[in-house]
Amino acid sequence: MKKNRICGAFLTLSLFVMVACHDIDVPVTTQLTPDIFPQNSAQFIQASGPPYAALRGAFSLDYWFMQSLSTDEAILPARGGNWFDNQNYRMLHYHSWTKDHGWTNSCWTWLSTVIGTTNQALSILDQTVPAGASKQTNLAELKMVRALSYFMMMDLYGRVPIDTAYGDFSPHPNLPRKQIFEFIETEVKRALPYLSKASGQTTYGRANKYTAFSLLAKMYLNAEYYTGTPRYTDCIVACDSVISSGLYALEPKETYLQMFYPNNGPQMKEFIFAIPYDPSAGPMPGTNGMMYHARYDVPRSATKKFNLPFTPSAPESTLPEFYASFNDPNDVRNKQWLTGLQFMNDGVTPLTVTTTKKGYDQTYTGADGNAPYTYQVNLTPTITLRQSEAAFDCGNDEIAWNMGYRNIKFYPDASSTSRNQNNDVPMFRYSDIILMKAEAILRGGTPTGGQTAVSLVNQVRANRTTSPALTAVTLDDIYAERTREFAWEAWHRNDMIRFGKYEGKWGFKTDTDVNRRIFPIPTTAFTLNPALTQNPGY
Repeated sequence: MKKNRICGAFLTLSLFVMVACHDIDVPVTTQLTPDIFPQNSAQFIQASGPPYAALRGAFSLDYWFMQSLSTDEAILPARGGNWFDNQNYRMLHYHSWTKDHGWTNSCWTWLSTVIGTTNQALSILDQTVPAGASKQTNLAELKMVRALSYFMMMDLYGRVPIDTAYGDFSPHPNLPRKQIFEFIETEVKRALPYLSKASGQTTYGRANKYTAFSLLAKMYLNAEYYTGTPRYTDCIVACDSVISSGLYALEPKETYLQMFYPNNGPQMKEFIFAIPYDPSAGPMPGTNGMMYHARYDVPRSATKKFNLPFTPSAPESTLPEFYASFNDPNDVRNKQWLTGLQFMNDGVTPLTVTTTKKGYDQTYTGADGNAPYTYQVNLTPTITLRQSEAAFDCGNDEIAWNMGYRNIKFYPDASSTSRNQNNDVPMFRYSDIILMKAEAILRGGTPTGGQTAVSLVNQVRANRTTSPALTAVTLDDIYAERTREFAWEAWHRNDMIRFGKYEGKWGFKTDTDVNRRIFPIPTTAFTLNPALTQNPGY
């Protein structure tokens, strides 16, 4: 199997663990205690499972919604009343969310659960396992899980509370983002000496040394926004630490799309840190733990095209503003999209649907509305709220359900009967390291290794397109390259903010409030922690 031992470890440990819904200052209670488990290094590895299982929890669902549906990357409108869901998706698109917004609440709870679960594991394992190199490595790995969680929390909410002591349930105030940044940076640097230098099967799905450098690079690239102080040279140094390892490489054009197939895993040369997904692995109690991209992204009409054992919900698509960056006909990354007239996988047989004239077009007024009607599926680029703009509703006919180009980067998993896919989801890839270094150089960082921003961007493009190399690059060129390279990988909101594009207009969104760069502290968090203060603008 492609999955590493973390998934199996969690299935074993789940007999012992019952995790309470946790808001950083709320206790995480389990039956795992130092006197019963673990007693040796092998059990130590097993006991590391719950923090990783918790990390998997909402990464590819609620967190993806927050990072993508709030941008021009994706939109999830209602279709005939389906998927209105208390305005959750509508609010993300319009930037009209409140402190009671569903995903704002769930992501805060999820990340708090990861932090609390990790604090518990660190506390127990530090007491239990004898001193030695393996103990230090595993404790450092868990501290990286916590650091990754704090990074995502800081990115979403700005000011958050810091809690590293299991058993301390006193209210903690949320601290300035600069202080959170410094805490994460310190944690990562302290963990670095103890993290494994290995990559591939032995560390897949677990944080190694290059996960730490990748996180530092991402933080330093965004430091001017997060803290007010640019640190682009530091970003370059962190990127160089990954590049000089020689452990990672860009996937060539021929295998780029395979990085995201259901059978992906440690064989992918670009994956620095990925979150494994496996429908047979149970979720951490209180979290979702699912990878549902086919459910949301594949048109209902394409069920037979992908031989799916379920009918996709199919509400999600991209927007023309985002798709405009896919303007190179020679780029392999275009193949992650379903657009226009659809065919079966042989590329010849038209993909057809038989319905009624009224079922195809709900506005049809002819007397033969119930007459059979067969059409070739045609995915159109524009989203039109033709049933109700107030309800964010396109309608409930075939025209509505085929609105919007669809992304199938995380290729539909025909083996999944539960809609939960086997595709692992990368958080850090080698191409991100290359493009972060290029951007940092262009923003004023000190170049190294004889590389320039244009040479680095061309390094990526040489493995993605047969079009000629670029002779110069601007920041907008790098933004467009990142749009093509990391579509559907939960980085676009981060990129839009850094490039000053998050206050722009796209789809039906016109809001330009800079306070929307961070989300509000949710109501549920205040109930559990009265020491919190609300973010500006909320």
